[in-house]
Amino acid sequence: QVQLVESGGGLVQTGDSLRLSCAASGRASRMAWFRQAPGKEREFVASITWNFGITYHADSVKGRFTISRDNAKNTVYLQMNSLKTEDTAVYYCAATETSGGGAPYSEQLYEYWGQGTQVTVSS
Repeated sequence: QVQLVESGGGLVQTGDSLRLSCAASGRASRMAWFRQAPGKEREFVASITWNFGITYHADSVKGRFTISRDNAKNTVYLQMNSLKTEDTAVYYCAATETSGGGAPYSEQLYEYWGQGTQVTVSS
């Protein structure tokens, strides 16, 4: 069982930067960030494999957001730059112990979820 604790959310202005952290209680094969804006479905943001650090980013955040990991701390980060109002959402960390195939952007791949952290971007 992997427990996930997110931190780093807050209220910022358009163009600002923010870094989210997700501390895992155990080692997962892949971790990801999803987000859910009010009235919308949860959507994939980015994922990273634990062993080789292979990353995937949604088109909507490419060039602005970067996912990374710190193996020693069992922590995954989401560096968010050039924030836009449309980035406002609850951001969730997710993890899977399953290695091998599976679409990294699919919610069904991940067994473990954090409680979410709110990111609000004002204009």
